[in-house]
Amino acid sequence: MQQTFRLVIDCPDQIGLVASVSQFLADHNATIVEASHHTDLQTGRFFMRHEISTDSLKLDHQSFVKEFTPLANEYQMNWKLSDSSKKQRVALLASLESHCLVDLLHRWHTGELHCDIPVIIGNHPQMKQFADWYKVPFHWVDFKALGKEAAFAQITTLLQEYKIDLTVLARFMQILPDTLCQELQGKAINIHHSFLPSFAGAKPYQQAYDRGVKLIGATCHYVTKDLDEGPIIEQSVKRISHSDSAADMVRKGKDCEVTALAHGVRYHLEDRVIIHRNKTVVFA
Repeated sequence: MQQTFRLVIDCPDQIGLVASVSQFLADHNATIVEASHHTDLQTGRFFMRHEISTDSLKLDHQSFVKEFTPLANEYQMNWKLSDSSKKQRVALLASLESHCLVDLLHRWHTGELHCDIPVIIGNHPQMKQFADWYKVPFHWVDFKALGKEAAFAQITTLLQEYKIDLTVLARFMQILPDTLCQELQGKAINIHHSFLPSFAGAKPYQQAYDRGVKLIGATCHYVTKDLDEGPIIEQSVKRISHSDSAADMVRKGKDCEVTALAHGVRYHLEDRVIIHRNKTVVFA
């Protein structure tokens, strides 16, 4: 994989901004291999993602940050520069359903997801079989024995010990406490069916079947203290018909879940997502 720096910018929209950034890159012999821009006309914010080849660049990562900082300050930028060669460390949290967990593990194992997965955490011991197959350390956190407060304290400690950059709730059926949501802000991703808020609670697919819905799907989003209402990264949908049973809808819904979650995780790992208020700009 070609090594690149990813320059991601969020700032007030201003005349000359793109020209100034482009001039800076040209002055340091940078080759832009991918460029994406977007202006939110309602809020007056400008968003930019440049992927820059390191082959010809005259600056290393530390020098780039130092040289670019005055320009960033001039334009009031929220910005970051990441190195594609440095893999993020991803923790997978799972409960009883395995489809999202196994899909992510397979994509990681085959190199589709450029990251490290140093740990899998489950609140049921059954997920250990998949961790063992992929040779990933597994930790069972027994919520019934510990209670929620102690269980989440243990999970928090594990995330810290493994130096986790991104936490993925791969159908993890426990609600994160507000304190952990705040700690993981912008660094935790969840997946759920997209019937919400219409069909909440138990057996949502049966509720949707009884209502005769014609479209099902899944939503991948960042975790916030407002349950299932965080900034949306990706969604996937499938059309269904009167001939589909509730079981068919569950099966097709799982397809949507693995697709939306995998895309959302990849976009995050590649620095393609910028959170703006309760929305996202995704340079997919």
